[in-house]
Amino acid sequence: MCGCASSAADKKSYSLNQPGDVSSSKKGTNSTSKKMAKPIPISKQLASIKALGKGSDLEKAVATAALVYDNVADTEGKLSKAEAKKLLETQFVHFMQGQETKPKYQEIISALEENRDGEMDFEDFMVQLLSLTLMSDLREEIRNVKKTK
Repeated sequence: MCGCASSAADKKSYSLNQPGDVSSSKKGTNSTSKKMAKPIPISKQLASIKALGKGSDLEKAVATAALVYDNVADTEGKLSKAEAKKLLETQFVHFMQGQETKPKYQEIISALEENRDGEMDFEDFMVQLLSLTLMSDLREEIRNVKKTK
């Protein structure tokens, strides 16, 4: 994967409801009437992209983010704002942790809570994801990691 601890240990598919159950969060699915196919783990999906075989860590990280998003988006590649908020809260916990009092965090979350029926595409989602990353205390910790022996 991208070499980070979370992707190296990635053995699950992502979802909004239950880890490993991407199909139950899709719009218009009726999980009680149809037997759902077992989702393919993100790590296997990523490995199946031939162009990334020799891809950089950054390329694999962005591809992983796209796969996580696509696995919960509807067939048109959209998420409701409520789904996007839940995806961030479940899959981006450590970056969001402790940010609740920051005005920018409150602005981002408020935007996701207002007009909850509104939808967002992958581009909008990534803007929110990167905004949360930039303001995160975890980003500072990452910046301070020792990089040489």
